[in-house]
Amino acid sequence: MKNIISNRNLWSILLIGITFFIQSCSEDTIDAEGLGTIKGKVVLMGTNEPLANVKVSTNPNTSTVFTNEEGIYTLENIPEGDYSLSAEREDLLAEFEAVTVLTDKEVEIVFEMEISTANNRPPNAAVGITPVDNAEEVGITTELKWSGSDPEDDTLTYKVTLRNEANDEVEVFENLTDTILAISDLAYNTRYFWQVASNDGINESVNSSVYAFQTVAFPSNRIVFARQINDNNVLFSTDETGTEVQLTAEDKNSFRPRQNKVVSKIAFLRTIGATTQLFIMNQDGTDIRQVTSTVAVSGFNLNEVDYSWDTDGASILFPNQDKLYRIAIDGSGLSLIYQTSNGNLITEIDQNDATGKIALKTNDLDGYNTEIITINESGILQETVITGEAGAAGGINFSVDGSKLLYTRDISGFENPDYRQLDSHIMLYDFNSGTTQDLSVEKTTGTNDLDVRFSPNEASVIFTNTSNDGISQKNIFIMEIDNIDNRTLLKENGSMPDWE
Repeated sequence: MKNIISNRNLWSILLIGITFFIQSCSEDTIDAEGLGTIKGKVVLMGTNEPLANVKVSTNPNTSTVFTNEEGIYTLENIPEGDYSLSAEREDLLAEFEAVTVLTDKEVEIVFEMEISTANNRPPNAAVGITPVDNAEEVGITTELKWSGSDPEDDTLTYKVTLRNEANDEVEVFENLTDTILAISDLAYNTRYFWQVASNDGINESVNSSVYAFQTVAFPSNRIVFARQINDNNVLFSTDETGTEVQLTAEDKNSFRPRQNKVVSKIAFLRTIGATTQLFIMNQDGTDIRQVTSTVAVSGFNLNEVDYSWDTDGASILFPNQDKLYRIAIDGSGLSLIYQTSNGNLITEIDQNDATGKIALKTNDLDGYNTEIITINESGILQETVITGEAGAAGGINFSVDGSKLLYTRDISGFENPDYRQLDSHIMLYDFNSGTTQDLSVEKTTGTNDLDVRFSPNEASVIFTNTSNDGISQKNIFIMEIDNIDNRTLLKENGSMPDWE
């Protein structure tokens, strides 16, 4: 009886225990951690382009997924808690975001990723193509060409550094996307060095080798002239074919150029404040020096004023109102040579070594009452070419032997306060015969021939022709003395020529 009770009690105890165990297990399942979801998108920083195949995972690690073609990812059944969410792909910089997962909640995280450059290689050094290294006779306008490349085909930009050996002047051309660079206004007969730096926007720039070239020698141009640019006159030189070189800056008013081949210099006039001064420079426009200072160049109309070199190039004769001065080209030795007796102004000068004579054009304050005369070094009158003629005259120039004199004269005899000329012709006066030849018989009606000079061989003359309206463009022509119906245009928009 006791055994039966004992066994029954034992089974009761076991049943109670099993029931308790089952209830305990049931309570554990109901109270387990909740689950949440993380979803979002991965895009490229700056463009928002969707990024595929990016690995997105949590830390502590619960699951890992990869983005689809639209950059979308979803991490499901993530236990509630705090995580570090990472986005990784081989060619991108890894990104991390802190995230808290809540039961039955969705958390959205958007990653913006940058391209990784850790393994990007720098560009290859550029290779110069033209001018070839140590090239000679390169024009003052040319192109620098090179080749550039990058191991990853990254887009390259270039920086070109150009150095001038003559004065160590450095020019830098940056942010170039082409492999050709046009350069101009190089100095003549000068050695240049150039180098190309390539940049891929990721690595440090890579420099090419340094290349060198030599520009052409300055051309032996025999003609100089002035051209109006904006409000200033600018000086140029040219050869007989019309190939020109600019000699003076456009921000300065420089005019009336005169060459001297003995000293290889060009003299010219330049406006300095309220005065006009005499300057000299090399034939290539370098080494500009002011000659006059205490006594300026002056006359009734500065566009008409002219001066003259001594043949040896040591000094220059120039006018100041009614006085004629000589000055050494270094600015020393200023001396008064001549003064008019009637108060007329000296406007133009030319001298001749063969005869020792000086030709002068004088006029009153309005530019009229003109005389063209010659004097000797002592100021004694030698010949009178014209006097008492109505209208304007000028442009005097001796032949080499001094037997002839070129000048221009308005044969209309017109005179007005604006010094307008209506029909200016080129005249060739012969001192031996006392006769004058009109060289402008084939001139276009309504125009003026002005600023006449002999060519070096005296077979031709060079001169300016322009409409007599006083405002039209001036052009430079050449005409053969023995074939005066053949007038050849040399330069448009040019005046005040000199041909030595």
